[in-house]
Amino acid sequence: MTWSGEELDIEAYLARIGHRGETKPDFDTLRALHRAHVAEIPFENLEMMLGRPVPLDLTALQDKLVRQRRGGYCYEQNLLFAAVLERIGFAVTGLGARVRAGASSRRAVTHMLLRVEADGRQWHCDVGFGAEGLLEPILMGGVGDVQEDVRQDVRQGEWRFGIVQEANGARVLRTEHADGWFDLYEYTLEERLPVDYVVMNHYTSTHPRSSFIRRPVLQRAAPEVRRTLVGEHLTVTRPDGTSDERDVSAAELGEVLVREFGIELNADDCAELIRAHYAGA
Repeated sequence: MTWSGEELDIEAYLARIGHRGETKPDFDTLRALHRAHVAEIPFENLEMMLGRPVPLDLTALQDKLVRQRRGGYCYEQNLLFAAVLERIGFAVTGLGARVRAGASSRRAVTHMLLRVEADGRQWHCDVGFGAEGLLEPILMGGVGDVQEDVRQDVRQGEWRFGIVQEANGARVLRTEHADGWFDLYEYTLEERLPVDYVVMNHYTSTHPRSSFIRRPVLQRAAPEVRRTLVGEHLTVTRPDGTSDERDVSAAELGEVLVREFGIELNADDCAELIRAHYAGA
């Protein structure tokens, strides 16, 4: 199996995300798992802030995201999800994307997403983009023998997402902000293998220019609000563009991680995170 689905403890994963329904390779299952995963497993880069490597083997992913009830970033989240879907019987293809959000120039391919077949159609799945990411799959369109319009425009909870295709063939996932559409990332249909993400992960988790090694980044998507903690700055954003923002003190960091993101660090890790970030903030 490409994604090591045979090694997965499927019962532990389903318990982690609170899924109690059927698991069969159809769209209803895919949608339910995607929504539950996003709701329960937050985006976070704390291992890097704690000075640790980010292993991508399935054993490590299950230990961290399932048994320790931690979160992870795109490779961790989507590799685990790919193994889950493969174990259930879905056809899963890995893809790569160039993140556009906040970019002033064209970036390298450093983001992971999935193409999943369900009910005879191809779906764009991504449980690892963070607060502005998809809550559930979105129809990919125009793939293989299915000649559908690539342009998609859907509402998920209170949020609106779309896919457009540009002249160079790249697809762009975007979300609607109060002032209009906002590009999240561009991608092509070139297949990526697990080893490709190992290379991407090495750059993203170790390179001095990577934004993920400079400060804590935690994000959580929900149907009504988007939560982010970047450095010590906590933001809760609503669909109308309004937000609540404040700085989180070192003394309350552990409580905020639990309350806003569902992450409970042990005392030693919490102390190290405070030392690593706040001492140099």
